[in-house]
Amino acid sequence: MKNRYLTLALLAFIAISCNKNNEKSDAYGNFEATEVIISSQGTGKILSFDINEGKTLKLGETYGFVDTTDLFLKKEQLMVQKEAVSTKTNNITAQIEVLKQQKQNLEIDKVRIVKMNKDGAATQKQLDDINGGIDLINKQIASIQTQNSSVFKEISGIGKQIEQLESSIKKSYFTCSNNGTVLVKYAELGEVTTIGKPLFKMADLSTMILKVYVSGDQLPKVKIGTKCEVLVDLDETENKKYEGIVSWVADNAEFTPKIIQTKKERVNLVYAVKVLVKNDGTLKIGMPGEVNF
Repeated sequence: MKNRYLTLALLAFIAISCNKNNEKSDAYGNFEATEVIISSQGTGKILSFDINEGKTLKLGETYGFVDTTDLFLKKEQLMVQKEAVSTKTNNITAQIEVLKQQKQNLEIDKVRIVKMNKDGAATQKQLDDINGGIDLINKQIASIQTQNSSVFKEISGIGKQIEQLESSIKKSYFTCSNNGTVLVKYAELGEVTTIGKPLFKMADLSTMILKVYVSGDQLPKVKIGTKCEVLVDLDETENKKYEGIVSWVADNAEFTPKIIQTKKERVNLVYAVKVLVKNDGTLKIGMPGEVNF
């Protein structure tokens, strides 16, 4: 009798184990990451390029630059040109000051002649000549001020060209715009690159995306922002657990991909779902994973 109970208990344990092993997750998929191709914003020979596949880059970090000699020389040329044009402004200002002094002298003479004219000691012609001289000086000042305005516009235009060159020089330095890991390297030190030419591909692997597919009857319990259990193969019999957060659910259904398993294989249409998972360093792009909602 005792042996019979032991046999029944063993069979029950085997049955429970088999049922447990046969349990399937709600959805299956593969890990991916948002990949970004970084391209050159400058043109020239690459003089520094501290990039290797697998290297982790940080936001704002400079990792190389192209030759900026031509840009620098052109900037120096424009700065000399701007300084030369600025001297015209000084000359024009000096001319205006001279004319203003002449005008002031004429206005003093005008006051004297007007008084003499009232006393009969000066003629109307003398007064008209003074007024004509003042009008002439006013026109000369206006003409020179127009020249001054033209010079200021020329200086402003040169300044804009200098700013453009400074921007080009700045863009000649390869600066990382976000955190990530280099996946593929496209350029090498010493090569000549151009604007828009790819330098390398990178992705932020600190948080991975597990893209899975769920059937229509599973969809009601899948909501954006909810936590879920993510399983990754640890070995042939055990899984490693992670916490995931649903970040995206497709609006439209699609046909079941052949490489993806679903809870019910008879379902013809499924919905894509993306789950964010914090990476502890073991998750890789393309690695399979499972989700339980």
